Amino acid sequence: MEWVETTAKTLDEAREAALDQLGVGLDDAEFDVLEEPRPGLFGRMRGEARLRARVRPTQARPKQERRRKSRSDRPAKAEGASKTSPETSKRSKAAAPVPPDDDTSTATPDEQVAPRDRSNKQEQGAQMSDDDNTATVTPDEVGAAAVAFMDGLTAAFGLQGTSEITVDGTELELNVVGAELGLLVGPGGRTLNAVQDLARVAAQRRLGDHETRLRIDVAGYRGRREQALVKFSREVAEQVRTSGVARSLEPMTSSDRKVIHDVLNEEPGVASRSVGEDPTRRIIVEPA
Repeated sequence: MEWVETTAKTLDEAREAALDQLGVGLDDAEFDVLEEPRPGLFGRMRGEARLRARVRPTQARPKQERRRKSRSDRPAKAEGASKTSPETSKRSKAAAPVPPDDDTSTATPDEQVAPRDRSNKQEQGAQMSDDDNTATVTPDEVGAAAVAFMDGLTAAFGLQGTSEITVDGTELELNVVGAELGLLVGPGGRTLNAVQDLARVAAQRRLGDHETRLRIDVAGYRGRREQALVKFSREVAEQVRTSGVARSLEPMTSSDRKVIHDVLNEEPGVASRSVGEDPTRRIIVEPA
C-alpha cells in the first residue's frame, strides 16, 4: 500500500488529514510520525507535525491450535470392567519389568521423550509445516470470494443482480448490476458501506492474510454519488468565495470527505479542513 504524507499544527490534525486523503477510518490506517512540534517560549509550539500514513494491510486471523488426543484423554472404561482381583494384581506386579538402577540407556534423545511430549512435538512440527506451505493469497482469489459473498447476499435479500469484479493490482472494484437494488444501498449509502465491510471480513476469514483493497458498488451508486459531491463542492466553494463566510457541511463518511477535499484543493480562494470525530466528523470550507 502507498504512503501519504501530511503536515499540520498538531499530530491529531495531521492524522485526520491523512485519513481524509486515504478515505478510511482510524482503525483501517497505520501511521509513522516523521516530525513533532517542539515547545517554544511561553508555552508556544514551534514547527509543524509531519507524518505519513497508509491503509493498514489486512491481518491474518490467528490459527486455532488443534490438540491431538492422547491415551490419557480417552474415556475410562466402565467401572466394573476395570476392577481386578487381588490375586491378578499380585501376578501383574510380579510380571512387571524392573527398570534399571542406573541412568544409562541406548535410546536416542527423541526416543527418551515421554509419549505426551513426543505427541506435542509432532503436532508442533506439523503446524509449522502448514504455516510454511501456506500459499500467498492473490487478488483474484479475494475477488472470487467477494463475488461469491455478494451473490449470496443479493439472493438472500430476494433481489436479482449479477456481481462483476475488476482487479487492478491490489485494488478490487466489485459492482452489482441489476434493477431495484436499493435495499443494498440504504439511506445515504450506509447499508452499502456496511455490506462492503462485511465482504472484506468474509474474504479474510475464508482466505486469511491478504493485502488488497476492496471497493463495492451497487447499480453504479458510488459513481452517481461522487458526481453529486463534485457538483455540490463547487457550489459551496462559489458561495464561500462570494460571501467571504466559512461554511460547515453535514457529517460525512471518510470516502465522501475525500472527494470534497480533492475538489476544493483545486478551487481557488477557498480551503477545507475536517473537524470532530467519526461518525459526526464534518468539513469546514473557509476563505483562503
